[in-house]
Amino acid sequence: MTMTNPPDDMLDDLFAQARQLAPVPDAALTARVLADAARPVPVAVARPPQSFWAQLGAMLGGWPALGGLATATIAGIWIGIASPSVVADYAAALLGEPVSLGLSPEEFLLAGEFADG
Repeated sequence: MTMTNPPDDMLDDLFAQARQLAPVPDAALTARVLADAARPVPVAVARPPQSFWAQLGAMLGGWPALGGLATATIAGIWIGIASPSVVADYAAALLGEPVSLGLSPEEFLLAGEFADG
């Protein structure tokens, strides 16, 4: 047993009539589309190749990103060379002994004497 609803039946009849009509575009629209299709496409102008540095800058995000990267690099070098006493205090607390690091050539030579493995 199926239930039918009269408003639904009327909608079904309207949709059936709409399906029977084939949409036909206007003649003016068809003429405009064909004229647009016949028009030649302009040739794209080839850009000259960029230098390596320009490509690298574009990859990193342009001048604003390079400015931030340079600032972070300088800040890291500054903190690394002239480390605040707080960093030394934390290192001493974590390692249990005072830590001092220098950039003298003798320390680099000593580091080269240790063999890996």
